[in-house]
Amino acid sequence: MYENMPNKQVACIDMKSFYASCAAADQGLDVLKTPIAVVGNLERKGSIVLAASPLMKKMGVKTGTRLYEIPDHPSNVLIEPKMDFFVRISMEIARLLGEYVPKEAIHVYSIDEIFFDLKGTEHIWGPIETTIKRIQDELMELFQLPSAVGMGPNMLMSKLALDLEAKKTGFAKWEFQDVPTKLWPISPLSDMWGIGSRTEKTLNSMGIFSVGDLAHTDLNVLEEKFGIMGNQLYHHAWGIDLSEMGAPLIEGQVSYGKGQILYRDYNTKKDVMAVVLEMCEDIARRTREAGKAGRTVSLSIGYSKDAFGGGFSRSRSIVEGTNDTMKIYRVCNELFDEFYDGRPTRQISVSISKLEDENSMQLSLFEANKWRNRKLGSAMDAIRSKYGSTALLRAVSYTDAGTARQRDKLIGGHKAE
Repeated sequence: MYENMPNKQVACIDMKSFYASCAAADQGLDVLKTPIAVVGNLERKGSIVLAASPLMKKMGVKTGTRLYEIPDHPSNVLIEPKMDFFVRISMEIARLLGEYVPKEAIHVYSIDEIFFDLKGTEHIWGPIETTIKRIQDELMELFQLPSAVGMGPNMLMSKLALDLEAKKTGFAKWEFQDVPTKLWPISPLSDMWGIGSRTEKTLNSMGIFSVGDLAHTDLNVLEEKFGIMGNQLYHHAWGIDLSEMGAPLIEGQVSYGKGQILYRDYNTKKDVMAVVLEMCEDIARRTREAGKAGRTVSLSIGYSKDAFGGGFSRSRSIVEGTNDTMKIYRVCNELFDEFYDGRPTRQISVSISKLEDENSMQLSLFEANKWRNRKLGSAMDAIRSKYGSTALLRAVSYTDAGTARQRDKLIGGHKAE
């Protein structure tokens, strides 16, 4: 199976406790010797921990812990994120890697994870494992950032080697011959990169409980059940990934979504739907810019922990694909009315999926305004693209419930400085 597969030397590097390490370096602290927690907003007791240093983790504090749950101890250091600073550090790390490989061999996957292909560099830098060790040493020396590196013949295998082994050992290299012993035993399936809880449940219902089970399932059965994703699941189970460097591990955007944790509990439908409308506006814009339209709208509502948590996540498909803000919003409104039980809301997510090319949208004699609305949407997109996302806002963004103006000043949902 692997004879004609590309056999690269792809590394995936992950900066351990990236936010905590950067915050520690910024304040002249040793991340390995100081209990540090990076907290979204120190003025809000319900704000969550974004990262914790090793000593803080020993106290039971981890990503997602609430500020009020952190033990009160004089040695603890609590720091708000400076996202602009974190982004600059990430860019400097990419520049460092650019000293070892050409820029087209680098793919920034996230702020703290980067793929880079080292094939051919052994003629310049010597053995690849030695080069990786040198890079890790430089990261410690220049940025005080400990790291872990996974290597493999493609992006998928390097990512799996990182997540499933290197994060414990510091470095791991997986080859195709390791698939039966390292990849196939993985269970539950959600431990495999790219398989979420819903897909896992569906696979379990088919009698598939491990990656080995998935690899030995008939490809036609998987394609019939999941479509193109079934083909992808099958080949990933064999460690096969044909993505080029710079392309996503899963080819093709399958949905556009947005989620946020609210600054406070929202107690009325009016307030919740104000934020939902803002989110629909953003999702519709991104869908239009990609030249796509979607047929399935999803709304997820998370209730406040003070109301014992929980919530709902529901989807609804429509007859014709759309990228119109108000059509997406109306579906969300229907879902909210059907499933909301009146409890305070603290988290909202909206997405549109089942994407198709926009040119498949049909003009209807019964919707005379469709083309006008599409042109209006494009005009608004152009203004926002040129002058910023808040250059044009709906009235709800100027109410107490709206969050768009506040979030525009943030990077990744957190303070820039």
